[in-house]
Amino acid sequence: MNRYTKPLSIRPHFDGPTVDTAMVMAAGLGKRMRPLTATTPKPLIQVAGKALLDHALDKLGEAGVSKAIVNVHYLADALEAHLARRTGQVNITISNERNELLETGGGVVKALPLIEADPFYVLNSDVLWVDGPSDTLRLLASRWDVEKMDGLLLLVPQAHAHCHGGRGDFHMDAAGRLTRRERTKIAPFVYSGIQLVSKKLFDDAPDGPFSTNMLWDRAIEEGRLYGLAHQGLWFDIGTPPAIKKTEAMLVDV
Repeated sequence: MNRYTKPLSIRPHFDGPTVDTAMVMAAGLGKRMRPLTATTPKPLIQVAGKALLDHALDKLGEAGVSKAIVNVHYLADALEAHLARRTGQVNITISNERNELLETGGGVVKALPLIEADPFYVLNSDVLWVDGPSDTLRLLASRWDVEKMDGLLLLVPQAHAHCHGGRGDFHMDAAGRLTRRERTKIAPFVYSGIQLVSKKLFDDAPDGPFSTNMLWDRAIEEGRLYGLAHQGLWFDIGTPPAIKKTEAMLVDV
């Protein structure tokens, strides 16, 4: 048995409310992961014996998610073929971005007609996490407050953001409300690539490619963007060296 095939989390799941739909962002070009992405889409890069995309989808299944929308653009045929071979409890629908890469915000907007649930998870496919004492996704769902929130971001303390560079992304107050890092300063929290969002976040969103950052900024101004600090391990799988570093740390998990 490969030493990396053991479960990445053996902690008990959080027994909270279930969000049954997620979008997994898998359309990016993976430029920072070259040369590995010359022939393989980044979501299919293997870490700890499993494709990054499968890590994300398996976590969703464990959290009770029954439907996942996956967007595709770069090497889309390979992604679709891989997803067609998957079995399990998560029903997968493709959001086709072959004609135009729409970035994070535009990708979700294009997929909205395929998403019936509200709220729903949005996950980047190039992050990997290990749950803390509770199932991370269920814990995120348990903190959702439709009266207060348009978005709830899973955040990682800067000191525990493995394989990630930068100065941090957000400050979080005692109530969980988020504000941006000032341009020349350092912020204590990094966005994990995992969020729970309402469709309201995308009201009046533009057509075509744009970043979700634009919608987050609007939600911050309205006091409706919140955060939750991650309790377990988290890895940014953005470059080839991050793969070996992550695998080395996971051996002891």
